[in-house]
Amino acid sequence: MSEPGTDVLVLNSGSSSIKYVLFRRKDFAVRARGVVERIGESAPRHRHRVGDDPDDAHPVAAANHHDALALIVAALQTDGVRADSLAAVGHRVVHGGEAFSAPTLIDDGVLRTIRELGALAPLHNPANADGIEVARRCFPGVPHVAVFDTAFHATLPPQAFRYAVPERFYAEHAVRRYGFHGTSHQYVARETARRLGRAEADVNLVSLHLGNGASACAVRGGRSVDTSMGLTPLAGLVMGTRPGDIDPGVLLHLATTAGLGVKELERILNHESGLKGLCGASDMREVLRLRAAGDPAADLAVRLFCYRAAKQVGAYCAVLGRLDALVFTAGIGENQAEVRAEICEHLGGLGVRIDLALNQRPETHPAGIQAKDSRVAVMVVATREEVEIARQALARVMGAGDGPAGAR
Repeated sequence: MSEPGTDVLVLNSGSSSIKYVLFRRKDFAVRARGVVERIGESAPRHRHRVGDDPDDAHPVAAANHHDALALIVAALQTDGVRADSLAAVGHRVVHGGEAFSAPTLIDDGVLRTIRELGALAPLHNPANADGIEVARRCFPGVPHVAVFDTAFHATLPPQAFRYAVPERFYAEHAVRRYGFHGTSHQYVARETARRLGRAEADVNLVSLHLGNGASACAVRGGRSVDTSMGLTPLAGLVMGTRPGDIDPGVLLHLATTAGLGVKELERILNHESGLKGLCGASDMREVLRLRAAGDPAADLAVRLFCYRAAKQVGAYCAVLGRLDALVFTAGIGENQAEVRAEICEHLGGLGVRIDLALNQRPETHPAGIQAKDSRVAVMVVATREEVEIARQALARVMGAGDGPAGAR
Protein backbone atom coordinates (compact mmCIF):
# COMPACT_ATOMS: atom_id res chain seq x y z
CA MET A 1 0.00 0.00 0.00
CA SER A 2 1.47 3.36 -1.02
CA GLU A 3 2.15 6.08 1.50
CA PRO A 4 -0.76 8.59 1.68
CA GLY A 5 -0.17 12.08 0.32
CA THR A 6 0.99 14.97 2.43
CA ASP A 7 -2.01 17.27 1.83
CA VAL A 8 -5.81 17.38 2.00
CA LEU A 9 -7.80 19.56 -0.39
CA VAL A 10 -11.25 20.80 0.61
CA LEU A 11 -13.64 22.00 -2.10
CA ASN A 12 -16.93 23.85 -1.61
CA SER A 13 -18.67 24.09 -4.99
CA GLY A 14 -21.55 26.53 -5.29
CA SER A 15 -23.65 27.42 -8.29
CA SER A 16 -21.32 30.27 -9.30
CA SER A 17 -18.21 29.75 -7.18
CA ILE A 18 -15.70 27.16 -5.99
CA LYS A 19 -13.98 27.83 -2.68
CA TYR A 20 -10.96 25.75 -1.73
CA VAL A 21 -8.48 25.25 1.07
CA LEU A 22 -5.34 23.11 0.94
CA PHE A 23 -4.28 21.71 4.32
CA ARG A 24 -1.10 20.01 5.39
CA ARG A 25 -2.18 16.53 6.46
CA LYS A 26 -0.05 16.18 9.58
CA ASP A 27 -1.34 19.27 11.43
CA PHE A 28 -4.09 20.84 9.23
CA ALA A 29 -2.03 23.99 8.72
CA VAL A 30 -3.31 25.99 5.74
CA ARG A 31 -0.95 25.83 2.77
CA ALA A 32 -3.16 27.73 0.31
CA ARG A 33 -6.72 28.91 -0.08
CA GLY A 34 -8.89 30.83 -2.50
CA VAL A 35 -12.05 31.09 -4.54
CA VAL A 36 -13.08 31.33 -8.16
CA GLU A 37 -16.25 33.41 -8.15
CA ARG A 38 -18.86 34.54 -10.68
CA ILE A 39 -18.42 31.32 -12.69
CA GLY A 40 -20.45 31.53 -15.90
CA GLU A 41 -21.24 35.19 -15.22
CA SER A 42 -19.68 38.46 -16.24
CA ALA A 43 -16.20 39.28 -14.91
CA PRO A 44 -15.20 36.05 -13.09
CA ARG A 45 -12.37 36.49 -10.58
CA HIS A 46 -9.86 34.16 -8.97
CA ARG A 47 -8.52 34.97 -5.52
CA HIS A 48 -5.63 32.79 -4.37
CA ARG A 49 -3.48 33.04 -1.27
CA VAL A 50 -0.47 31.00 -0.19
CA GLY A 51 0.01 30.71 3.57
CA ASP A 52 -0.14 34.17 5.12
CA ASP A 53 0.67 36.01 1.90
CA PRO A 54 -1.79 38.64 0.59
CA ASP A 55 -4.51 37.57 -1.84
CA ASP A 56 -3.56 37.34 -5.50
CA ALA A 57 -6.83 38.48 -7.10
CA HIS A 58 -7.30 38.80 -10.85
CA PRO A 59 -9.95 38.46 -13.57
CA VAL A 60 -10.14 35.07 -15.32
CA ALA A 61 -12.09 33.20 -17.97
CA ALA A 62 -14.36 30.70 -16.20
CA ALA A 63 -17.43 29.77 -18.20
CA ASN A 64 -18.11 26.64 -16.14
CA HIS A 65 -16.93 24.58 -13.16
CA HIS A 66 -14.39 22.72 -15.31
CA ASP A 67 -12.70 26.02 -16.24
CA ALA A 68 -12.73 27.12 -12.60
CA LEU A 69 -11.22 23.91 -11.27
CA ALA A 70 -8.56 23.99 -13.99
CA LEU A 71 -7.55 27.42 -12.69
CA ILE A 72 -7.43 26.09 -9.13
CA VAL A 73 -5.32 23.08 -10.16
CA ALA A 74 -2.91 25.34 -12.06
CA ALA A 75 -2.54 27.66 -9.06
CA LEU A 76 -1.90 24.74 -6.71
CA GLN A 77 0.62 23.21 -9.12
CA THR A 78 2.47 26.51 -9.15
CA ASP A 79 2.75 26.06 -5.37
CA GLY A 80 4.17 22.57 -5.84
CA VAL A 81 1.00 20.55 -5.29
CA ARG A 82 0.55 17.44 -7.44
CA ALA A 83 -2.24 14.89 -7.50
CA ASP A 84 0.04 12.31 -5.89
CA SER A 85 0.64 14.68 -2.96
CA LEU A 86 -3.05 14.60 -1.99
CA ALA A 87 -4.20 12.12 0.64
CA ALA A 88 -7.84 13.06 -0.02
CA VAL A 89 -10.18 15.60 -1.54
CA GLY A 90 -13.01 16.52 0.82
CA HIS A 91 -16.21 17.92 -0.68
CA ARG A 92 -18.81 19.90 1.19
CA VAL A 93 -22.26 18.60 0.27
CA VAL A 94 -25.26 20.37 1.76
CA HIS A 95 -27.89 17.63 1.80
CA GLY A 96 -27.36 13.95 2.49
CA GLY A 97 -31.02 13.19 3.16
CA GLU A 98 -31.49 9.86 4.90
CA ALA A 99 -29.01 8.21 2.55
CA PHE A 100 -25.81 9.49 4.18
CA SER A 101 -25.04 9.93 7.86
CA ALA A 102 -21.22 9.95 7.77
CA PRO A 103 -18.34 11.03 5.52
CA THR A 104 -18.64 8.90 2.40
CA LEU A 105 -16.16 7.76 -0.23
CA ILE A 106 -17.53 8.93 -3.57
CA ASP A 107 -18.18 6.56 -6.44
CA ASP A 108 -20.59 6.87 -9.36
CA GLY A 109 -23.51 5.61 -7.28
CA VAL A 110 -22.86 8.08 -4.46
CA LEU A 111 -22.60 10.94 -6.94
CA ARG A 112 -25.88 9.87 -8.54
CA THR A 113 -27.62 9.88 -5.14
CA ILE A 114 -26.25 13.34 -4.33
CA ARG A 115 -27.81 14.58 -7.57
CA GLU A 116 -31.12 12.89 -6.75
CA LEU A 117 -31.13 14.66 -3.37
CA GLY A 118 -31.14 17.94 -5.31
CA ALA A 119 -34.92 17.85 -4.92
CA LEU A 120 -34.36 18.62 -1.22
CA ALA A 121 -31.65 21.25 -1.80
CA PRO A 122 -32.10 22.61 -5.33
CA LEU A 123 -29.87 25.63 -4.74
CA HIS A 124 -26.97 23.56 -3.40
CA ASN A 125 -26.73 19.84 -4.22
CA PRO A 126 -26.64 20.17 -8.03
CA ALA A 127 -23.72 22.61 -7.77
CA ASN A 128 -22.00 20.38 -5.17
CA ALA A 129 -22.38 17.44 -7.56
CA ASP A 130 -21.01 19.42 -10.53
CA GLY A 131 -17.91 20.30 -8.53
CA ILE A 132 -17.41 16.68 -7.47
CA GLU A 133 -17.76 15.43 -11.04
CA VAL A 134 -15.16 17.85 -12.37
CA ALA A 135 -12.79 17.28 -9.44
CA ARG A 136 -12.87 13.52 -9.91
CA ARG A 137 -11.71 14.06 -13.49
CA CYS A 138 -8.96 16.46 -12.40
CA PHE A 139 -7.74 14.18 -9.57
CA PRO A 140 -8.58 10.67 -10.81
CA GLY A 141 -6.21 8.75 -8.56
CA VAL A 142 -7.16 10.49 -5.31
CA PRO A 143 -9.92 9.34 -2.93
CA HIS A 144 -12.80 11.84 -2.91
CA VAL A 145 -14.97 12.09 0.21
CA ALA A 146 -18.36 13.76 0.59
CA VAL A 147 -18.93 15.46 3.95
CA PHE A 148 -22.59 16.37 4.46
CA ASP A 149 -23.98 19.39 6.30
CA THR A 150 -26.88 17.22 7.43
CA ALA A 151 -24.83 14.25 8.70
CA PHE A 152 -24.15 15.56 12.22
CA HIS A 153 -27.91 15.72 12.76
CA ALA A 154 -28.46 12.07 11.82
CA THR A 155 -28.61 11.34 15.57
CA LEU A 156 -31.84 13.32 16.06
CA PRO A 157 -34.52 11.12 17.63
CA PRO A 158 -37.85 10.69 15.78
CA GLN A 159 -39.67 13.11 18.07
CA ALA A 160 -37.20 15.79 16.99
CA PHE A 161 -37.03 15.07 13.26
CA ARG A 162 -40.60 14.10 12.40
CA TYR A 163 -43.31 16.61 11.48
CA ALA A 164 -46.93 16.11 12.53
CA VAL A 165 -48.13 15.60 8.96
CA PRO A 166 -49.58 12.48 7.31
CA GLU A 167 -47.20 9.52 7.38
CA ARG A 168 -47.22 9.27 3.59
CA PHE A 169 -45.46 12.65 3.30
CA TYR A 170 -42.51 11.19 5.21
CA ALA A 171 -42.61 7.77 3.55
CA GLU A 172 -43.08 8.97 -0.02
CA HIS A 173 -41.58 12.47 -0.06
CA ALA A 174 -38.92 12.38 2.70
CA VAL A 175 -40.58 15.23 4.60
CA ARG A 176 -38.75 15.52 7.92
CA ARG A 177 -36.30 17.75 9.76
CA TYR A 178 -32.72 17.32 8.50
CA GLY A 179 -30.86 20.33 9.86
CA PHE A 180 -27.83 22.06 8.37
CA HIS A 181 -24.54 23.73 9.41
CA GLY A 182 -23.60 20.30 10.77
CA THR A 183 -19.85 20.59 10.19
CA SER A 184 -19.84 23.93 12.01
CA HIS A 185 -21.85 22.65 14.99
CA GLN A 186 -19.68 19.53 15.19
CA TYR A 187 -16.42 21.49 15.13
CA VAL A 188 -17.70 23.95 17.73
CA ALA A 189 -18.91 21.19 20.06
CA ARG A 190 -15.52 19.47 19.97
CA GLU A 191 -13.61 22.72 20.47
CA THR A 192 -15.87 23.78 23.37
CA ALA A 193 -15.28 20.51 25.22
CA ARG A 194 -11.53 20.94 24.69
CA ARG A 195 -11.58 24.45 26.12
CA LEU A 196 -13.61 23.27 29.10
CA GLY A 197 -11.07 20.52 29.70
CA ARG A 198 -13.80 17.89 29.57
CA ALA A 199 -14.62 14.93 27.38
CA GLU A 200 -17.22 15.61 24.68
CA ALA A 201 -19.37 12.87 26.20
CA ASP A 202 -19.65 14.89 29.43
CA VAL A 203 -20.78 18.22 27.91
CA ASN A 204 -24.27 19.50 27.11
CA LEU A 205 -24.30 22.67 25.04
CA VAL A 206 -26.28 24.86 22.70
CA SER A 207 -24.41 26.08 19.65
CA LEU A 208 -25.63 29.27 17.94
CA HIS A 209 -24.31 29.52 14.39
CA LEU A 210 -25.29 33.11 13.63
CA GLY A 211 -24.51 34.51 10.21
CA ASN A 212 -26.45 35.38 7.08
CA GLY A 213 -27.74 31.84 7.56
CA ALA A 214 -28.41 31.00 11.21
CA SER A 215 -29.20 27.87 13.17
CA ALA A 216 -29.17 26.56 16.71
CA CYS A 217 -28.18 23.06 17.76
CA ALA A 218 -28.67 21.17 21.02
CA VAL A 219 -25.67 18.89 21.58
CA ARG A 220 -25.68 16.22 24.27
CA GLY A 221 -22.43 14.35 24.76
CA GLY A 222 -21.09 15.31 21.34
CA ARG A 223 -24.27 14.25 19.50
CA SER A 224 -26.87 16.52 17.91
CA VAL A 225 -30.26 15.89 19.53
CA ASP A 226 -32.20 18.81 18.03
CA THR A 227 -31.61 21.65 15.60
CA SER A 228 -33.58 24.61 14.33
CA MET A 229 -33.35 24.23 10.55
CA GLY A 230 -35.72 21.71 9.05
CA LEU A 231 -36.44 20.07 5.71
CA THR A 232 -34.78 23.15 4.20
CA PRO A 233 -32.53 25.96 5.51
CA LEU A 234 -35.58 28.27 5.75
CA ALA A 235 -36.69 27.16 9.22
CA GLY A 236 -35.66 28.21 12.70
CA LEU A 237 -33.91 31.47 13.56
CA VAL A 238 -34.27 34.81 11.81
CA MET A 239 -31.60 35.15 9.09
CA GLY A 240 -30.28 37.75 6.69
CA THR A 241 -32.90 37.20 3.99
CA ARG A 242 -34.80 34.16 5.33
CA PRO A 243 -37.63 34.36 7.87
CA GLY A 244 -36.96 31.34 10.05
CA ASP A 245 -40.02 29.76 11.61
CA ILE A 246 -43.27 31.03 10.14
CA ASP A 247 -46.88 29.91 10.41
CA PRO A 248 -47.50 27.85 7.23
CA GLY A 249 -50.92 29.47 7.15
CA VAL A 250 -49.18 32.72 6.21
CA LEU A 251 -48.20 31.18 2.88
CA LEU A 252 -51.73 29.88 2.26
CA HIS A 253 -53.10 33.30 3.15
CA LEU A 254 -50.74 35.09 0.75
CA ALA A 255 -51.47 32.60 -2.00
CA THR A 256 -55.21 33.20 -1.75
CA THR A 257 -55.36 36.92 -0.87
CA ALA A 258 -52.30 38.26 -2.73
CA GLY A 259 -52.32 35.75 -5.58
CA LEU A 260 -48.71 34.76 -5.01
CA GLY A 261 -47.56 31.57 -6.69
CA VAL A 262 -45.04 29.01 -5.51
CA LYS A 263 -42.07 30.58 -7.35
CA GLU A 264 -42.79 34.05 -6.02
CA LEU A 265 -43.27 32.79 -2.47
CA GLU A 266 -40.03 30.86 -2.76
CA ARG A 267 -38.20 33.99 -3.91
CA ILE A 268 -39.65 36.10 -1.10
CA LEU A 269 -38.84 33.50 1.58
CA ASN A 270 -35.26 33.01 0.38
CA HIS A 271 -34.29 36.52 -0.69
CA GLU A 272 -36.64 39.19 0.69
CA SER A 273 -37.41 38.12 4.26
CA GLY A 274 -35.49 37.99 7.55
CA LEU A 275 -33.57 41.10 8.53
CA LYS A 276 -33.97 42.46 5.00
CA GLY A 277 -37.73 42.10 5.15
CA LEU A 278 -37.89 43.82 8.53
CA CYS A 279 -35.64 46.81 7.88
CA GLY A 280 -34.30 46.70 4.32
CA ALA A 281 -30.77 45.55 5.21
CA SER A 282 -29.61 41.92 5.39
CA ASP A 283 -26.11 42.43 6.82
CA MET A 284 -26.20 42.64 10.62
CA ARG A 285 -23.38 45.22 10.57
CA GLU A 286 -25.55 47.57 8.53
CA VAL A 287 -28.61 46.79 10.64
CA LEU A 288 -26.71 47.70 13.81
CA ARG A 289 -25.48 50.91 12.17
CA LEU A 290 -29.04 51.85 11.27
CA ARG A 291 -30.19 51.03 14.78
CA ALA A 292 -27.50 53.25 16.30
CA ALA A 293 -28.71 56.05 14.00
CA GLY A 294 -32.21 55.74 15.48
CA ASP A 295 -33.96 53.66 12.82
CA PRO A 296 -36.95 51.98 14.55
CA ALA A 297 -37.25 49.24 11.93
CA ALA A 298 -33.61 48.25 12.47
CA ASP A 299 -34.14 48.30 16.23
CA LEU A 300 -37.06 45.90 15.84
CA ALA A 301 -35.01 43.67 13.52
CA VAL A 302 -32.21 43.31 16.10
CA ARG A 303 -34.62 42.77 18.98
CA LEU A 304 -36.53 40.13 17.02
CA PHE A 305 -33.30 38.38 15.94
CA CYS A 306 -32.04 38.21 19.54
CA TYR A 307 -35.41 37.27 21.03
CA ARG A 308 -35.88 34.36 18.66
CA ALA A 309 -32.34 33.07 19.29
CA ALA A 310 -32.79 33.28 23.06
CA LYS A 311 -36.17 31.55 22.84
CA GLN A 312 -34.54 28.67 20.96
CA VAL A 313 -31.84 28.35 23.62
CA GLY A 314 -34.56 28.15 26.28
CA ALA A 315 -36.34 25.41 24.37
CA TYR A 316 -33.12 23.43 24.04
CA CYS A 317 -32.47 23.72 27.77
CA ALA A 318 -35.68 21.74 28.21
CA VAL A 319 -34.39 19.18 25.68
CA LEU A 320 -30.95 18.84 27.29
CA GLY A 321 -32.01 18.98 30.93
CA ARG A 322 -28.67 20.56 31.87
CA LEU A 323 -26.82 23.33 30.05
CA ASP A 324 -23.05 23.43 30.50
CA ALA A 325 -22.18 25.89 27.75
CA LEU A 326 -23.73 28.38 25.34
CA VAL A 327 -21.53 28.86 22.27
CA PHE A 328 -21.59 31.65 19.68
CA THR A 329 -20.04 31.11 16.26
CA ALA A 330 -20.09 32.29 12.61
CA GLY A 331 -19.98 35.90 11.36
CA ILE A 332 -22.48 37.52 13.73
CA GLY A 333 -21.85 35.16 16.63
CA GLU A 334 -18.10 35.71 16.52
CA ASN A 335 -18.02 39.45 15.83
CA GLN A 336 -21.08 41.24 17.20
CA ALA A 337 -20.73 41.78 20.96
CA GLU A 338 -23.98 43.77 21.06
CA VAL A 339 -25.96 40.82 19.70
CA ARG A 340 -24.32 38.35 22.09
CA ALA A 341 -25.08 40.60 25.05
CA GLU A 342 -28.71 41.06 24.07
CA ILE A 343 -29.30 37.35 23.59
CA CYS A 344 -27.71 36.53 26.95
CA GLU A 345 -29.74 39.24 28.68
CA HIS A 346 -32.87 37.24 27.86
CA LEU A 347 -31.32 34.13 29.44
CA GLY A 348 -30.62 35.45 32.93
CA GLY A 349 -33.32 33.22 34.37
CA LEU A 350 -31.34 30.20 33.18
CA GLY A 351 -28.24 31.37 35.03
CA VAL A 352 -26.50 32.82 31.96
CA ARG A 353 -24.39 35.87 32.85
CA ILE A 354 -21.67 37.46 30.74
CA ASP A 355 -18.84 39.79 31.67
CA LEU A 356 -19.42 42.82 29.44
CA ALA A 357 -15.70 43.66 29.31
CA LEU A 358 -14.75 40.11 28.30
CA ASN A 359 -17.56 40.14 25.74
CA GLN A 360 -15.87 43.02 23.91
CA ARG A 361 -12.69 41.00 23.31
CA PRO A 362 -13.65 37.33 23.38
CA GLU A 363 -10.64 36.25 21.32
CA THR A 364 -8.41 37.02 24.32
CA HIS A 365 -10.55 34.82 26.61
CA PRO A 366 -10.79 31.33 25.11
CA ALA A 367 -12.07 29.97 28.43
CA GLY A 368 -15.25 32.01 28.02
CA ILE A 369 -16.88 35.43 28.42
CA GLN A 370 -19.17 34.41 31.30
CA ALA A 371 -19.31 36.39 34.51
CA LYS A 372 -17.98 34.79 37.69
CA ASP A 373 -21.50 34.09 38.96
CA SER A 374 -22.73 32.54 35.71
CA ARG A 375 -23.99 28.96 36.03
CA VAL A 376 -23.28 28.41 32.32
CA ALA A 377 -20.04 28.82 30.39
CA VAL A 378 -20.47 31.27 27.50
CA MET A 379 -17.94 30.92 24.70
CA VAL A 380 -17.15 32.49 21.36
CA VAL A 381 -15.61 29.88 19.07
CA ALA A 382 -14.50 30.73 15.55
CA THR A 383 -15.92 28.03 13.32
CA ARG A 384 -13.52 26.24 10.98
CA GLU A 385 -15.79 24.18 8.79
CA GLU A 386 -13.04 23.50 6.25
CA VAL A 387 -10.86 21.98 8.98
CA GLU A 388 -13.75 19.76 10.05
CA ILE A 389 -14.30 18.64 6.45
CA ALA A 390 -10.58 17.92 6.03
CA ARG A 391 -10.46 16.00 9.30
CA GLN A 392 -13.51 13.89 8.43
CA ALA A 393 -12.32 13.22 4.89
CA LEU A 394 -8.89 12.14 6.08
CA ALA A 395 -10.36 9.94 8.83
CA ARG A 396 -12.60 8.23 6.28
CA VAL A 397 -9.68 7.59 3.92
CA MET A 398 -7.34 6.36 6.66
CA GLY A 399 -10.04 3.95 7.84
CA ALA A 400 -11.31 3.08 4.36
CA GLY A 401 -12.48 -0.41 3.67
CA ASP A 402 -14.05 -1.75 0.51
CA GLY A 403 -16.38 0.66 -1.20
CA PRO A 404 -18.29 3.67 0.08
CA ALA A 405 -19.33 4.06 3.68
CA GLY A 406 -21.77 6.35 5.36
CA ALA A 407 -25.04 5.18 3.85
CA ARG A 408 -27.59 4.14 6.40
